[in-house]
Amino acid sequence: MSLISLLDYASVLVFAITGALVASRAQLDLVGFAFIACLTALGGGTLRDLLLDRNPIFWIDNPTYLGVAAFASMVVFFTAHLLESRYRTLIWLDSFALAVAVAAGAGVALSLDQSPTIVVLMGMITGCMGGLMRDVVVGEVPLVLTQGELYVTAAFAGSATAVVTRSFVGDDAIALFAGACVTWVLRAGSLYFGWNLPVYKSRPPRV
Repeated sequence: MSLISLLDYASVLVFAITGALVASRAQLDLVGFAFIACLTALGGGTLRDLLLDRNPIFWIDNPTYLGVAAFASMVVFFTAHLLESRYRTLIWLDSFALAVAVAAGAGVALSLDQSPTIVVLMGMITGCMGGLMRDVVVGEVPLVLTQGELYVTAAFAGSATAVVTRSFVGDDAIALFAGACVTWVLRAGSLYFGWNLPVYKSRPPRV
């Protein structure tokens, strides 16, 4: 199994679990769980492959990804009630999924010899879009847009780290590992320590 496939499997699995946890908070049925889990797990990678004209799309080429997401949703359907805080579990699992998905997206773009700008964008899209689709569909405030928290910023920093590291060491595995670590550290720091960027605050108009 290639490194990119391994990263895709890991991101699909963890993002599927987060999708199913969101479905549990929305009190959906088993089919709803599977739909939200698959949308979350496959959404970012699907958009990535479409933009890169990568044919066939990764989960169509290998439907096992779809099976992994559906299986994860069923497990969560029968076990979510055991968690003391589903939301806390959700945001921490989402932070790990973000880091892995950013590395997966950047890795695919690197394997296709895309420019640094495209590599960074594909890492961000793969990491952020699945969770954004998940939260929009169930009517929750997207974690991507949570006020002041580092999410898209963490994805950008991780993707950029992968690009810069690869230019120095020339090894994709090391570069993607570095990118995933930077993404997770920034996202986890935002959750645990409250790291954030300044947010816009409106001011009354001048008379």
